[in-house]
Amino acid sequence: MSSRMSPHTAPMKRIGILGGSSDQATADYYRQLNAVVKARLGGWNTAELVLTSMNFAFSEYCVRNERWEEMGEYLAGRAQALEGAGADFYLCVSNTLHRTAPIFQAAVTIPFLHIAGPTAAAITAAGLKRVILLGTKAVMAGDFQRSKYEELGISIVVPSDDDMNTIDRIIFNELCVGEFTAQARQDYLDIIDKLCAEGAEGVILGCTEIPLLIKQTDRPDIPMFDTMALHVEAAVEMALAA
Repeated sequence: MSSRMSPHTAPMKRIGILGGSSDQATADYYRQLNAVVKARLGGWNTAELVLTSMNFAFSEYCVRNERWEEMGEYLAGRAQALEGAGADFYLCVSNTLHRTAPIFQAAVTIPFLHIAGPTAAAITAAGLKRVILLGTKAVMAGDFQRSKYEELGISIVVPSDDDMNTIDRIIFNELCVGEFTAQARQDYLDIIDKLCAEGAEGVILGCTEIPLLIKQTDRPDIPMFDTMALHVEAAVEMALAA
């Protein structure tokens, strides 16, 4: 455990963050991690963090051009930087970039906290079996996230191709650059409503920018699983574990 101690400091592990994809999500991870630690421990306690943040233009280029190997090798170097800076374990702020997790995990010895684990646990605890997965097109159309849920008996529903394109466009062109419009919110809610009318029981907000656009209060009767918030709670739990 790498945290420095004083009579007024709670012991905790140091959390590494692979950030920058996007800066919007990364900033909210930083805020939420500190807020959850403060809520748990009180006083002046905040999280022990090490952050490395990429140029989002590189991430956008790699994802849209399917340069996964290149992205994975880059993140492997960033994971090594986190390990060298004293992180006890680490996480990645992007659901999409989890596709390259096997590459960057192999580059370090510290544990990696996968974003799908806490979300799958929350869905299972809620007793749901059939949920929508929203995210970038890479997440919705691929199986690297879907398989994590299906392995635990959770059936994944994804939007139509046209709706996938709408969701993906809004993520990259609006949410990732800090634009959150009423029209985008309505587009997302319309897609959720349509799929729930067809039998879906809830929705995974499988892009860490989506919770900045829509909230549980927008659809109180449809369980929403905020991958960022659940990831943060699990990270703090891990950091404070003896």
